Amino acid sequence: MKILSVKPNNRRKAFEVCTEKGIFPFPYAKVGLRPGSGPNRITDAYPDPETGGEAFTYRLASGAEDTVHVDAVLEYNQDPEVLGELILHQLTLECRKALEETELSKRALIRALGTSPSQFYRLLDPTYYGKSVGQMAALLQLLGKRVEVVVRPASSFGAIP
Repeated sequence: MKILSVKPNNRRKAFEVCTEKGIFPFPYAKVGLRPGSGPNRITDAYPDPETGGEAFTYRLASGAEDTVHVDAVLEYNQDPEVLGELILHQLTLECRKALEETELSKRALIRALGTSPSQFYRLLDPTYYGKSVGQMAALLQLLGKRVEVVVRPASSFGAIP
């Protein structure tokens, strides 16, 4: 997702990050270089062309710069699409770890899943999000792992462990 514009809002102590999905706040407290007053005040904030517009860079009066990726903004704002991708990513990493530990051959797993070799390797690709949680749970089951779903109150919700 591309960042269209970014504006610092010193009254709210947050960046206002504009994407095609809307405007998302991102607090100064969540960035590496904390903006403030004097030499720590923000002089410039812009979508970073070096990241293909998928991050923004801000510069302080002292000359220090930092860059924030759009995923951090979406995760802070609990965007459902990003949270789903994080879950799939975590399941993929667990599958890859379990695959290293198992004595089952990849061919046997492909047959048991009833899928093609190319689809099997897509399931193991952490950057491919065209898979489902159900497919990943089935693969983990074949690899001898148990998948549990835990639902917690929103107050304790944060990054996926």
